[in-house]
Amino acid sequence: MSRTTSAQAPTESLPEADSSLSHGLKQRHLSMIALGGVIGAGLFVGSGAGIAAAGPSIVVAYALSGLLVMLVMRMLGEMSAAYPSSGSFSAHAERAIGPWAGFTAGWSFWVLLCTAVGLEGIGAAKIVSGWLPGTPEWAWVALFMLVFCGTNLAAVKNFGEFEFWFAALKVGAITLFLALGGLAVAGVLPGTDSPGASNLTDFLPHGSEGLVIGLLASVFAYGGLETVTIAAAESENPVKGVASAVRTAMWRIALFYIGSMAVVVTLVPWDSAAVVEKGPYVAALDHIGIPGAGQLMNVVVLVALLSAMNANIYGASRIGYSLVQRDQGPKFLGRVSGGVPRVAVLASSVFGFGCVVLSYWRPDDVFAWLLNMIGAVILVVWIFIAVSQLRLRRRLERETPGKLTVRMWAFPVLTWVALAGMAAIFVLMAREPDTRVQLYSTGAMTLVLAAIGYAWQRKRAVTA
Repeated sequence: MSRTTSAQAPTESLPEADSSLSHGLKQRHLSMIALGGVIGAGLFVGSGAGIAAAGPSIVVAYALSGLLVMLVMRMLGEMSAAYPSSGSFSAHAERAIGPWAGFTAGWSFWVLLCTAVGLEGIGAAKIVSGWLPGTPEWAWVALFMLVFCGTNLAAVKNFGEFEFWFAALKVGAITLFLALGGLAVAGVLPGTDSPGASNLTDFLPHGSEGLVIGLLASVFAYGGLETVTIAAAESENPVKGVASAVRTAMWRIALFYIGSMAVVVTLVPWDSAAVVEKGPYVAALDHIGIPGAGQLMNVVVLVALLSAMNANIYGASRIGYSLVQRDQGPKFLGRVSGGVPRVAVLASSVFGFGCVVLSYWRPDDVFAWLLNMIGAVILVVWIFIAVSQLRLRRRLERETPGKLTVRMWAFPVLTWVALAGMAAIFVLMAREPDTRVQLYSTGAMTLVLAAIGYAWQRKRAVTA
């Protein structure tokens, strides 16, 4: 057998679903995972820095990045409905481009998720220790890690139930915020006067440079949308589940992100110190006189962080498991018992807790380096998604058109538009000192993983 044929054979024989995993997620779980997955702590807190840089034009920044995310979600949904897999985009990249691509996309995302688990645990611990002064942050991190590791070890339906209620709380909070904010903007909320357009006159306070900073901040606030396509492989009806989730994700992004940014900048002056110090949502709620707004949002942010911890341990374990099933990682991670890849769950949790230890032990060098290394991973993953969709769509149309239950709009034009948008973001990152280091660090990690993956692919081709 030729080397080319041997290297590509695994790509053609990938399983379309993971039969050894349980299928304990219901449609209501998937719907809420899709809904809650796009509402992270970055939206509630991190958007303040974007508003301070971009002013009212932050709405344009979120709209532009939101359009890109919608295109990525649609592409990913098309492939995941056709080929349900817990490996999601990693499995699609292997099928479309080659094993090295699946290896690179999968392991870089695994590192991202595991590091994020540690960051979210630290953030959640800071909130709780603020409520309970004198309690050590490390103890809260350990407790959260144990809870969510245990939840994910037990059964996938436990993950689904946690995410269902976490997402319900987040959606309820942001819906209430939009309702109160909308009434205040209209001037019909008791005790408030409509600000009209008085806070929107200085639309680009820092010119195009401020808009660029706001755009970069908004792009990375959208992380989490990939989880639903990973989870779909363990649902009762993977194809129907992912198709439904993707089709309804569009208006959610527009409503929750773009809508809430519009409410904030209309109600509160963009240069208000409270927007950064307290967070934009607390600043807006304080402005319209909602008592206890700060503590209320702290609860919501805590829920968002815990939800992300739970989802990222789940996502990391399934990506790791899928990689091992495709012979791209240590075999012990692929052990499944009770329908759960428990060794992969433990490994992902241990790595996440190791990041927490590094944040205390070496915050200025090792941990900072790790954060920079994962800074642009999500963009690398999106590029793999777009390139994979370009290649798989043609194959599906030619060989199995019946699997195209979800279709990318205006293919291939919008796929190329999305790729151009990603390239533009890379250029913008290279221009900004704060993001340049992240870009280069992520690039170095990606190249190393790609080299390892390609060497492994060549070795397997020779021995096949």
